[in-house]
Amino acid sequence: MLTAEKNLKYCNSLTAYSRYRTRSVNIGGVALGGDNPIRVQSMTTTDTMDTTATVEQSVRIIEAGSDYVRITAPSINEARNLENIRKELRSRGFDTPLIADIHFTPNAAEVAARIVEKVRINPGNFADKKKFSITEYSDSQYAEEVERIRQRFSPLVKICKEYGTAMRIGTNHGSLSDRIMSRFGDTPLGMVESALEFVRICEDIGYREIVLSMKASNPKVMIEAYRLLIVKMEEEGMNYPLHIGVTEAGDGEDGRIKSAVGIGSLLEDGIGDTVRVSLTEEPEHEIPVALKLVRRYDSRDPHDPIPEIAGPGFDPFSFSRRNTGTSGKIGGNNVPVVVINATAEILGGHEGLRNCGYYYSESLDKWNIGDTAPDYLYIGKNQLTYKLPGTLKRICDYDAWKDLADKAEAVPLLTKDEFLSERLETRSEFFVSLRDTDIDDEVISALKKDTNAVVMLSSLNRHRMPALRRAFSELTAGGCNAPVIIELDCTGLDDETLSLYSATDAGALLADGFGDGIRINADNHAGKINSIAFGILQATRTRISRTEYISCPSCGRTLFDLQETTAMIRSRTDHLKGVKIAIMGCIVNGPGEMADADYGYVGSGPGKITLYKGREIVKRSIDTEVAVDELINLIRDNGDWKDPDNTIAQIMQFRK
Repeated sequence: MLTAEKNLKYCNSLTAYSRYRTRSVNIGGVALGGDNPIRVQSMTTTDTMDTTATVEQSVRIIEAGSDYVRITAPSINEARNLENIRKELRSRGFDTPLIADIHFTPNAAEVAARIVEKVRINPGNFADKKKFSITEYSDSQYAEEVERIRQRFSPLVKICKEYGTAMRIGTNHGSLSDRIMSRFGDTPLGMVESALEFVRICEDIGYREIVLSMKASNPKVMIEAYRLLIVKMEEEGMNYPLHIGVTEAGDGEDGRIKSAVGIGSLLEDGIGDTVRVSLTEEPEHEIPVALKLVRRYDSRDPHDPIPEIAGPGFDPFSFSRRNTGTSGKIGGNNVPVVVINATAEILGGHEGLRNCGYYYSESLDKWNIGDTAPDYLYIGKNQLTYKLPGTLKRICDYDAWKDLADKAEAVPLLTKDEFLSERLETRSEFFVSLRDTDIDDEVISALKKDTNAVVMLSSLNRHRMPALRRAFSELTAGGCNAPVIIELDCTGLDDETLSLYSATDAGALLADGFGDGIRINADNHAGKINSIAFGILQATRTRISRTEYISCPSCGRTLFDLQETTAMIRSRTDHLKGVKIAIMGCIVNGPGEMADADYGYVGSGPGKITLYKGREIVKRSIDTEVAVDELINLIRDNGDWKDPDNTIAQIMQFRK
């Protein structure tokens, strides 16, 4: 177990909310870090050479509430045209700082740095070698490569220093250079070192107007990388502000949930000075999502005090799931379960479960069960008029359960007092409803004596996630391995806010290995609540029930319509449970940045697509008209294809 001292290095406190203090960096008069508000930003998707289109989209982004606008500059021509874009925006009365996004072209960065307020470079692409080859570097060879980078990178640093231009050094998981990979592997530590090499060069030149980022499409990798970055910065006396985001998050509900798991987990610990939510949608749609995530912390402090954690029971830099016993199908090596509440619609008949993955055919007297079907249904003191499928257990309040003729048909839920005072008539699984403040020596002792107990853990604290985290840590410190369901009270929220808040709170815990299930209490539609719960488990990769899409948010480099193409691919592959498909607009977000994917669909030229299996090119220059069919053929050839299950469709057609 790690010591509290080591864990606390990555944030001010694991229980008391406060912003992690970084230095203030001036970006065109809109300062970042320090005591400044958490800033939000987005990136244009237009062709940078199309001045009018880029200006119009920039205006929409600004009017949506963005503090900065990022624009791609893949070559010198686009970098030069930033001046025209900037002049037009200023003439219209918009003084929002502009950021040039640079990858492979140092000379474009040097042009852009004289025009805009900030440049973003990716260390893995900028003046470093990345051919995805395995090369062993001796210490002297490694040092020679770092010196070569210093010579190539220093001119940009000096220009930024002269013109007062800020710089983001943004590492992306999967676009690490061969040199970094040879020494550190494809790891959070490799991401951190990739950025710090460039930071050290900047500091040697006396330049410190720097922002850092550690982005990944896997939220757990991203969370660990940012935490490790803070530890490494403090070891070297650095305190640069942090730009946070989950790259290639995708679109719709899944994209929002994945973003909230990564971004929200860091914000909970006071980490992050600027946020970008990377959605495969129009860029102005990203801003309201980012603002919802950020503004939640405007009123977080003060909150009810939470005792400090003496022994956290988790490693913040490496994922491992909390060891628990098993009760029923909960805990141990079982995947986390989903508990939903019985709405009036569900209590009324079979049809009420249809949007939750359970389809009943009266003519066949048969249930068809989807991949996102919940495991437990809480009915309280209510009664059902129909028999549930065998995979769906009902949970009753303890006093109602005692009156059942056949108690084996249901699982009781006890209050704390009932648990401590009653002698149960069952030796099988049961639930105990506890608040975080209920976890004390008496409760822990009782839980350790009864291995059939499953804790339903909730909190009323405004700083809910750390309150629950402390409760998990107390259970661990007390030697209690009872399985725990994370229960969140989220009434009164619209669907999007519900997905963001619950993904932040439950996702942050699951990403640290805490939790054997989710229960979300809300007044939204049961199907929506169920979908969000499974989305959180998918985003934290603790229970895979869907196809995963790693889809970039588009930019001026994109070579096809990402939104339309993503929707098309999703419509034909969304039944491939567990398969990860990357949809990338260009090669800069190609084999490196889709490192986590099984298959890649990447723009390689106007009207042309290149297909990948992992990082390996399989087919080049495929016409877009047939590229989706070719992708499906590739999946089929590698044994990952299965035909869609038409049983549900047949049942629905029969019902009509």
